[in-house]
Amino acid sequence: MTITAGRKLGALVGVALAGGFLPGITLGSGSDAYMSVLLAFIAVAVLTQLIYVGPSARIGGLPLLAFAAVGVVQDSLIWWLLSWAGPAAGAELRVDGFLTIVLAGLITRVAILGVSLLLGNAAEED
Repeated sequence: MTITAGRKLGALVGVALAGGFLPGITLGSGSDAYMSVLLAFIAVAVLTQLIYVGPSARIGGLPLLAFAAVGVVQDSLIWWLLSWAGPAAGAELRVDGFLTIVLAGLITRVAILGVSLLLGNAAEED
């Protein structure tokens, strides 16, 4: 599996975790919840692919933390955009509060990095 596919899978996992566990994120019910998760996943996947924040080679711990912090800011801004665009797009997606937006960005970035690392290590072993 490629690194790009790993980032997309990580985005899906992160959006599902953030939407499922954070009380400030409302996804709707029934098919509206699926549509809200799909809208959030598409926004996160597309924007993280267009604006890639990360190293192109192996780096040390401190620069990796800097890239991770910038990634959390990027994902938080995406969730902020979703809090505004969700109701405008007709989805039942609502994100309430600044802390919820930051936590959703953190969960999403950790999931993207985690899945990318797991799949990257599995691809290296093949």
